[in-house]
Amino acid sequence: MDWLHAIFVKSPETALFLSLAAGYLIGQINFGKFQLGGVGGSLIAAVVVSQVGVQIDNGVKSVMFAVFIYAVGYDSGPQFFSSLNRRTLREIAMAVFLAVTALVTVIVCAKVFGLNKGLAAGLAGGALTQSAIIGTAGDAIARLGLPAAETKALQADVAIAYAVTYVFGSLGAIIVCVNILPKFMRQSLKDASIEAEKSLSGDAGPAPGQVSALPPLVGRAYRVTAAGAAGRTVAQIEMAEQDLITVERVRRAGHALEPRPDVMLEAGDIALVVGRREVMAGAASQLGEEVGDGDGISIVMQKRQGVFAKRGMNHTTIAAVRATVDRDMRHGVFLQAISRAGMPLPVLPETRLEHGDVLTFYGSPQDTRRAVDAAGYELPYSNKTDFIYMGVGIVIGLLIGLVVVRVGGIPITLGSGGGCLLAGLVFGWMRGKHPMYGVMPPAASQLLKDFGLAAFVAVVGLNSGLQAVVTVKQSGLTIFLLGVFVTLFPLLLTMLFGRYVLRYDNAAVFAGALSGSRSANPAFGGVLDKAESSVPTAAFAVTYALANVLLTLLGPLVVGFV
Repeated sequence: MDWLHAIFVKSPETALFLSLAAGYLIGQINFGKFQLGGVGGSLIAAVVVSQVGVQIDNGVKSVMFAVFIYAVGYDSGPQFFSSLNRRTLREIAMAVFLAVTALVTVIVCAKVFGLNKGLAAGLAGGALTQSAIIGTAGDAIARLGLPAAETKALQADVAIAYAVTYVFGSLGAIIVCVNILPKFMRQSLKDASIEAEKSLSGDAGPAPGQVSALPPLVGRAYRVTAAGAAGRTVAQIEMAEQDLITVERVRRAGHALEPRPDVMLEAGDIALVVGRREVMAGAASQLGEEVGDGDGISIVMQKRQGVFAKRGMNHTTIAAVRATVDRDMRHGVFLQAISRAGMPLPVLPETRLEHGDVLTFYGSPQDTRRAVDAAGYELPYSNKTDFIYMGVGIVIGLLIGLVVVRVGGIPITLGSGGGCLLAGLVFGWMRGKHPMYGVMPPAASQLLKDFGLAAFVAVVGLNSGLQAVVTVKQSGLTIFLLGVFVTLFPLLLTMLFGRYVLRYDNAAVFAGALSGSRSANPAFGGVLDKAESSVPTAAFAVTYALANVLLTLLGPLVVGFV
């Protein structure tokens, strides 16, 4: 394997992409009904590749994690802030319960198996994948007043135990949150996400690549043959259906006519009618037989998005807005969808519109242009990421992560992960309020999340795998097996607590809260991958922020109690 080692020394990025490719291949393998997924597979592949001998600059890991967690927060910002209410007490209780359970588990294991303070703290840091424990525990050991040699030995033991237990600490959290929890809840993460989306918006809507077999807006062409149709004007035909249909084109003897309101239909005319599907059946009886597009009557329709900003109309219902707009202004325009801060709203007469809502209009190009200008201003379509907005957001997040507050001599910080998550949440929420700024297309956001997390996990495996295997050979399996127990027991106990005490009934939301309570970023990435939705993120954001503080405090607590 010397030739492979030589390649990795010259081009360590080769090892990274090899780990990703092999990891996602491993992640697709079914072991019965169990599947690791791309994140777990990448971790295992990276550990195997690391045995050849390779090191990736930790800066790569930091960058990949920063873009991943920022994109997660950005996508979930609107939903997160709308969910901040008394219901988040469940997430707070879960994070506290897991931290306390983990602390007790580590102390009991240390007492039973005679671990010293360093090994016990390293066990906590690796099995709970909280790297900050190494620093807080090392600092606590240095303040014990022990001889320099003993202090150095205990601090080395922290690193040894951490290295042995960290890999399974990441993998075990993935197994529990991505595989065990859905089976325990008897609900797949994808199905649970769809269910949660329906409860939030009333309708999850079609998934990517899917379209409804019964679209709400349709177009039909009719030949004027019905009794009473000839001799009626375009306005009379439309008003008979309460303006829920629009005559968009009329052809007479092969020639197109401008469908002005006063144009009178004649027998044999072909009229193109566009409107709500539920009223189109009645149009047939009003006009006559349906025909195809053989006479070239079809026209191009357009969807156009506008930001609602009309003065004096904030917090006004759709029905009230409609009543204030004259018929000529709203003619030929249909309100197809409404979203507020990225979340869909039902298009109902009593739905209240707020400034900043994004309205999707459907109609001919000139009609939708008129509607957008009347409602506020057009939201231009763009598939280019606003890197100014994104770059500023990540910089602010990283700066927040540098802030350290000492409480009783214990350093407390959100870290780069917590800082970028917080910045992403705020910048995503601001984008929802002011949609003209901060464009990040869904495909771009998904790439940042998928690649960022997978690369982060692979770098962890590449840099830790060799040391972990060597240390296991030198120190035996005791520390490793204790790490497995400390990884799984608090998670499983918290899972039972969340289900039967906190009453979580949605697997996707539950998995997000549980992975956040363990500050388990790879597990959360696996949850998002299986859920194919951002639903788990709101719960994760709350528990993750708490876990970063609570689990960091375990370092000095373990040193003090062992």
